[in-house]
Amino acid sequence: MKIGRLFGINLYLNPFFLALLGLFFVAGILDKGLTAFGVVLVHEFAHAAVARRLGVTVADVELLPFGGVTRMGGDMAVNPRKEICIAAAGPAANLALFLAGMACRNHGLWDDALGPFFLQCNMVIAAFNVLPALPLDGGRVYRACLAGKIGLKSATYRAAGLGQAWAVIIILAGAGGLALGWAGVDILVTGLFLFYAATRERAAAPYLFIRHMMQKKDDLLEEGVIPAVILVAREDAPLGEVVRHFMPRRFHFVAVFSEKLELKGVLPEDKVVDGLFAFGLDYPVGRIGGPAG
Repeated sequence: MKIGRLFGINLYLNPFFLALLGLFFVAGILDKGLTAFGVVLVHEFAHAAVARRLGVTVADVELLPFGGVTRMGGDMAVNPRKEICIAAAGPAANLALFLAGMACRNHGLWDDALGPFFLQCNMVIAAFNVLPALPLDGGRVYRACLAGKIGLKSATYRAAGLGQAWAVIIILAGAGGLALGWAGVDILVTGLFLFYAATRERAAAPYLFIRHMMQKKDDLLEEGVIPAVILVAREDAPLGEVVRHFMPRRFHFVAVFSEKLELKGVLPEDKVVDGLFAFGLDYPVGRIGGPAG
C-alpha cells in the first residue's frame, strides 16, 4: 500500500507491517508502533542514501516487519562492492540511532515509556538484519562475499536457504512462545514473512544471474580493466554448466578441448553469453563458432 513520497522516493507499507501496527493499536501501545515505524523508515532511507551516493537508482521503499526493502537499479546486486556498502548502511543507521538515544538519556532528554523501547527497537532491527540470510542485510553482504567464490546464482541459493532456515527457527520459537504466553504473535508473523521473502529471493536467483551476465560488458566498458579468469571445458559441455562458473567482477576466457584433449580454441566470455542467449543452456560450448585460436 502506497502511503506517500519522501525525497523523491515512493514509500509503501507492506500488509504485514500494517498488521503489526494494528496489533500495537489493539494492545493500546500505538505510540510504540509508530516509534518502530520511524526506526524502520530511517533504516531503509539509509540504504537509499548510500545507493544514490554510489550512483544506483532507487525506485521505492517498502516497510516490512523486520526492516524493509529498498528497490534499486539492477547493477546493485551484480556489483558486490556496492551491495556490501548499501546493505551495511541500514544496521549502521540503527546503531547511530541507538547511540543518539543513549546520549539523549545521559543528558536528560528522555521519555521513560518510549525511550527504552526506542533503544531496544534499534538494537533488535540491527541485530536481526546482520544475520547472514537473505533477504536481510547480512544475507546480502554474505552473498556478495560468496559470489566471488561460487558464483552469484549459487551464492543467492545458499543465502536464501539460510533465510528459510532462520525463518523456520523463528516460526517455531514464536509458536512456542505464543503457546507458553511469553511472546506475542509478532514474532510468528515476522518468521512467516521472512520465509516468504527468502523463498522469493531464491526464486529470483536465475533472473539475477541473467542480469549479471548482461552487466558484465558494461563493467568492462566502464572500468577499462577487470581481472580475467581462464576456464577449461570439454567441447560437449553445455553452456549452462560453463556459465555456472562465471564470477562477478571477472572476465572469463574458456579454453575448449576435444574429447582427445586437443585445444580447439579459446572463447571470450561475451561469445559464450551470446551463445547462451541464442541457443539455450544445453547447447554444447564447442559448437559456438569463431573461437580465437
